Amino acid sequence: MVHNQESKYKIEYVDFKKNLGFGAAYNKLIEMIEGDYFLMLNPDMLIEENAINYLIRSLDDNTSVAVVCPKILRWDFKGNQKTDIIDSCGIIMKPGLRFYDLGQGKKDDGSFDNKTEVFGASGAAGLFRLSALNSIKENGQYFDERFFMYKEDCDLAYRLVRAGFRAHFVPEALVYHDRSAASKGNIVRTCQDWFKRNHLTRSWSFVNQHLLYAKHLTTEPFYSRILVYGQIVAYFILSLILAQFLLKSYPIIWRNWRRID
Repeated sequence: MVHNQESKYKIEYVDFKKNLGFGAAYNKLIEMIEGDYFLMLNPDMLIEENAINYLIRSLDDNTSVAVVCPKILRWDFKGNQKTDIIDSCGIIMKPGLRFYDLGQGKKDDGSFDNKTEVFGASGAAGLFRLSALNSIKENGQYFDERFFMYKEDCDLAYRLVRAGFRAHFVPEALVYHDRSAASKGNIVRTCQDWFKRNHLTRSWSFVNQHLLYAKHLTTEPFYSRILVYGQIVAYFILSLILAQFLLKSYPIIWRNWRRID
């Protein structure tokens, strides 16, 4: 039965006619917003009741915070069931411009619930303060559209932190994400998952990781820069021995590096 009840919310479907990429599509949507906050949300999500309310309340109560992220657990799409395996409790960054999803692949036992401060929100879900996004735009863009897909959430998080903004994890806000290639929490399984991905996916991730290096290397401390150089060499050896198709990415990486201001 369909009830013809008018909703108090305005819903608009926007068709861009082609795949613009993650960042470019979101940039166009953000420009259309009339309000204070922007909710970034992947389409392959299940949202628990009041999850968005918890996020909004957190931003309302913490004016120095630019972004809040929910607790994201794995949704087993094929089995049509929720799981207690963590997909992301927010992004963290380690020296060498290495970005990780906090808790990914681990069983949700509440051990991350007391961690309030994180580096940023995963691209799967996050609520942003629009005034903060407007203050860190680059060349008129919120998300750097050169990334097309993958790592753009890391770049945005880095720019917000560099501008002095903070990110909070809100464990009460619970959502579920169907991420078939998520890590299971150990390096062996992470490598197995990486090799299962198709060439295009791995190429995007490979190019964009180097774009992160190119954009932010000079703002990192000396120790972190040394780690970046080591990773660049390691990536080249990896592509030379185990993933030769990635060698085709180096002309793109070189062009991106030369264009960084």
